[in-house]
Amino acid sequence: MSEKTLQIKGMSCGHCSARVEKALNAIDGVTAAVDLEANSAKVTLLKEVSDETLKAAVDNVGYEVVGIK
Repeated sequence: MSEKTLQIKGMSCGHCSARVEKALNAIDGVTAAVDLEANSAKVTLLKEVSDETLKAAVDNVGYEVVGIK
């Protein structure tokens, strides 16, 4: 199990953060919690998930990952 923090650009309201959280949580092995004020998502990985997979999930709902730590 590991954790990553995604910096996300473009979220401006609770609806935005809910869409991102739903998209990330739909990935098998991922548990995510989005912090709208910090423009970030804390992601817990229960199995190996690539950064590209996480970015694609966020991109597909209209937002941009600008960093992963």
